[in-house]
Amino acid sequence: MKRVSVIGVGKTKYGVLKDKTLLDLAVEAASKAIEDAGITPEGVDAFYLANYGGSDFVNQSHLAPYVGAALGLRRGVPCIHIENACASGGSAVREGIIAIMSGTATRVLVVGVEKMNTVPTPKVTEFLAKAGDWENEVRVGYTFPSAFAMVARRHMHEYGTRREHLAAVAVKNHSNGLKNPYAHMRKSLTMEEVLGDERVVADPLRLYDCSLITDGASAVVLCDKNSVRENLKKTVDVLGFAQTNDTFALYQKDNLTRFDATVEAARLAFKMAGIKPQDVDVVEVHDCFTIAEIVAIEDLGFVPKGEGGPATLDGLTSIGGKFAVNPSGGLKSKGHPVGATGVDQIVEVVLQLRGEAGERQVRGAEIGLTHNIGGSGATCVVHILSRG
Repeated sequence: MKRVSVIGVGKTKYGVLKDKTLLDLAVEAASKAIEDAGITPEGVDAFYLANYGGSDFVNQSHLAPYVGAALGLRRGVPCIHIENACASGGSAVREGIIAIMSGTATRVLVVGVEKMNTVPTPKVTEFLAKAGDWENEVRVGYTFPSAFAMVARRHMHEYGTRREHLAAVAVKNHSNGLKNPYAHMRKSLTMEEVLGDERVVADPLRLYDCSLITDGASAVVLCDKNSVRENLKKTVDVLGFAQTNDTFALYQKDNLTRFDATVEAARLAFKMAGIKPQDVDVVEVHDCFTIAEIVAIEDLGFVPKGEGGPATLDGLTSIGGKFAVNPSGGLKSKGHPVGATGVDQIVEVVLQLRGEAGERQVRGAEIGLTHNIGGSGATCVVHILSRG
């Protein structure tokens, strides 16, 4: 099979972008990635667009050719829309990699985009809840904050996890996001501020435990490694990847403190890459809620079960720690434009491995991992990248 490299990345500012349409955002990110790759739109062989809720948020479907036409992709290029809840971006990148490995494409453009700030927050919550089990859970009051609140409460019960551990995730990620000029909320937080905040979203989760409602887009250009020009600036290679599923609904899970899709995707990706968790320098995980980051670093094998909270509080996951987790600021500070998130995780790791992450640079980073989940952990996509 062919080897795959990332040769271009691009993104928009993340935030509440009232003056930008979904099309504006997608085209901006894609154009930056194409320019970064040193190609033109005519050089793209296949296009994958990750988007979760275009039909709900902006009343637009058939999004991939919609964006492809605006980009000026040549006629005949396949344009494919990937919707896999919050894992849409990671799934789209995976499909792009597979297209190159199969030999059906040499250069693939992947764009993730979401325009969410078009409706009031209750409507956003309703739209996002469609990624859950509507028949058995959502119609009786399930939302994703309530789901992850149950995960947090069970983790506290089984492992002694405390609110201080959740707060440490928020404080760290906001500190990182402050160094990211593209982040949605560039605001520092102290432990005292987080622990003193009593705005309950779903107990034990408070406002600062929850990710943001964000507009934004991110893009990558993938290429057959053997066709990369020798003079092209710093490339990043795909070492391993995997996508797995688990039971769909939360009530079906055997253990609320573990996402089996993450455990299995990590196992398969590490096996393909031929490395172990201790070889990884920088990690972007799906911290839709603070407890999600704690569970993720445990499920991925970076720390034993139950030690994710203490590891964060002790600084092991900081930019200068043993393994840097979410130097971008994560979903918590950088923002969570649902369809874009998994793509942007790749963008961040590529910048880190190139040594182009500015103030948030992880020194000497050579191997990075991304972790993107959808729904109640029903889908997980893991990618492992290395400096080319």
